[in-house]
Amino acid sequence: MKFEVETLPNYRLAYVRRVGPYGSANIEVMQKLKKWAKEKELTGTILAIQQDNPTTTLPENCRFDACLVISEDYQVDDSICEGELAAGEYLVYKVKHTAEDIQIAYASIFPSLQGNGYQIDNKPILERYTEDMVNNHYCEICVPVKPLQIG
Repeated sequence: MKFEVETLPNYRLAYVRRVGPYGSANIEVMQKLKKWAKEKELTGTILAIQQDNPTTTLPENCRFDACLVISEDYQVDDSICEGELAAGEYLVYKVKHTAEDIQIAYASIFPSLQGNGYQIDNKPILERYTEDMVNNHYCEICVPVKPLQIG
């Protein structure tokens, strides 16, 4: 699977969180974020962040954040949560935005990391959406990485 290496900057985020099993209910969280952004006349990059690994976290404790990257000077009010995503190196995979293609991508990404000299870093994996990508039915899966430590 093809990827590009990208160093993401620190992102300031406005987000809506859902706690519970990952799945179709995450769509509702994304819709809440988009409604909030539209009311505030904000546009920009949207991130979907699954904060927990469902193989090591009970489904009822898994956190999903729908995020909008906001500027440093934007004044956040009480209607939304605010957070930050730390800068780091990511492998970025462009994927068709269908449930099937995203599932296939996730299944093939992890086995290829070590073969490409990387290991996953201790940060969440992101799905990144820009207006242009969404209009063309694509998204990006951004996997945080660090060089493979041998020995």
